[in-house]
Amino acid sequence: MRMMAGCLRKALVLQVRFTLSASPTRQSLRFLLHHLYPFSSISTSGKSQSFTVSYLIDSCGLSHKDALSASKFFSFETPDKPNSVLAFFNRHGFSKSQISKIVKSLPRLLASDPDKTLLPKLQFFYSKGASRPDVTKIVVSTPGILYRSLENQIIPSFNFFKDFLQSDEMAVTVIKRFSRILLFDLHTYVASNINALQEFGVPKSNIAGLLMNRPMFMAFMVRPNPFRENLEEVKKMGFNPSQMKFVIAIHAMRAMGKSTWERKIDVYKRWGWSEEEIRLAFIKLPRCMTHSEDKIMATMDFFVNKMGRESSLIARRPLLISLSLEKRIMPRYSVIQVLLSKGLIENDTSLVVLFESTEKMFLRKFVNGYKKEAPQLMKLYQEKNQPFKKARLSPGGKW
Repeated sequence: MRMMAGCLRKALVLQVRFTLSASPTRQSLRFLLHHLYPFSSISTSGKSQSFTVSYLIDSCGLSHKDALSASKFFSFETPDKPNSVLAFFNRHGFSKSQISKIVKSLPRLLASDPDKTLLPKLQFFYSKGASRPDVTKIVVSTPGILYRSLENQIIPSFNFFKDFLQSDEMAVTVIKRFSRILLFDLHTYVASNINALQEFGVPKSNIAGLLMNRPMFMAFMVRPNPFRENLEEVKKMGFNPSQMKFVIAIHAMRAMGKSTWERKIDVYKRWGWSEEEIRLAFIKLPRCMTHSEDKIMATMDFFVNKMGRESSLIARRPLLISLSLEKRIMPRYSVIQVLLSKGLIENDTSLVVLFESTEKMFLRKFVNGYKKEAPQLMKLYQEKNQPFKKARLSPGGKW
């Protein structure tokens, strides 16, 4: 008998494993769990977990894998509580896909009391001038906001940005762009780093501009001492703290680790740039160091090997590195090749004129200016842009 029972149990275990890998139904899960643990307390918890998994799949749109993972941390036996949470999100304008994303990120919210836990947070954002779409965006991107204390975390964090930016509206803008910023220990990190920037002579208006446009930068969990070291390093490079480029340079350095920074230095050196040329290029355009190594290599290869230009010329005009190969450089180059083949322009035409000029200026000078000599240029240019521009190209268009 014991041997038969053992065989039956092994068979059921194998069946459970097969069923869990093949998107089980609610009935099959209950059947297997009941027969696998018929006389233990696990049977009850198994039923609860089975119901939870089924509910997360059927009512919340989670995959079986995500639902099973979530059910390990909480479960429920009736749909009353989670139904009230889903109804709450529906009433406040959240779509099914948004609700699914929220539940997947933080399934414990389904056990919340909508009126006591969720509603006060939404009402707080509404009271600060956030629209319903604004609040939806904030919650979907950071569901953890609904799980944090309104009085001890959300309100103090919001007030920190409101006081610094002198406006509820501007504080809401920052939070919309990076809502996780409300969850950080602002006084330990962000406040300390803001104070350091001001001590180095960075105007408050520049810090506010950085905070408004790149809130992720200010939210980095950076210890004050390493942050101050970055400030010292950037200042030694020759950046003026009173100019916006100073904080942009800090952002560029903070966006990558030291090893990544050094690899990019090596990439530029491979193209013959000296350390001084790299430093000057970084001062002119800090974002030249934020591009991927592949992007730098591909762009330099195009200008140096395909167009035959000097590497040092690109070092003096680092904006050329930042231009899109696919959307700007290659479509314009297709026009340039035709003009060169017809002898209509010189091979040493300035790269700045060819690639840094506005769309309107390029079309006027190199396309419309040669309608008689090369009437096919506009069609060629449009064809090269077709994969990247769905809208019809007009002579006055902009990138």
